[in-house]
Amino acid sequence: MDEKLKNIHPGEILKEEFLKPLSITAYRLSKDTNIPQTAISEILRGRRRISAIVALKLAKFFGTSPQFWMGLQDDYDLEEQELEMNEELEKIHAFQ
Repeated sequence: MDEKLKNIHPGEILKEEFLKPLSITAYRLSKDTNIPQTAISEILRGRRRISAIVALKLAKFFGTSPQFWMGLQDDYDLEEQELEMNEELEKIHAFQ
């Protein structure tokens, strides 16, 4: 079977791999990083992208790199776009 895994939004990774294991609330993350609580909530729900500013703040707070957060967002965006453009992309042949 060629079953594809669900595309995971960076907000889900933030929630499941950082906030839950470290027992950090969205409220605390908002206060400690100066990211608006509405933005945090929308990211966690997969309704908002992680911007460069948010990536820098999350990196500082969690001791990661901003590239980690931007990479998660870029991977998510590329996969979503590829799914949306699948038929169009199939019509393009590699240059030889």
